Amino acid sequence: MLTAKVTSKGQITIPKKVRDKLGIQSGERFAFEEINGRFFINKSPRKSPFDKWVGALKLRKIQKTDTIISALRGT
Repeated sequence: MLTAKVTSKGQITIPKKVRDKLGIQSGERFAFEEINGRFFINKSPRKSPFDKWVGALKLRKIQKTDTIISALRGT
C-alpha cells in the first residue's frame, strides 16, 4: 500500500508510481465525491478554451455570416 503525508497547508503529494499509472500531469484538477461515507477522487474533465463560445451564435441565426464576422472583428 502506498501512502502520502498531508502538509500543514492541506496538500499531499501523489506518489510517482500512482501518477505514472494514472497519467496524472502537473496542473490537472480533481473532483472529490462522497458516497456512503467513502470519498472518491476523479480527474475533472479538461475545459476547452472554446467552451465559452458554445451557443454564441444561437441569437444571430437571422444575420448573414459576413455580418457576424464583421461585428466580432469590430469592422
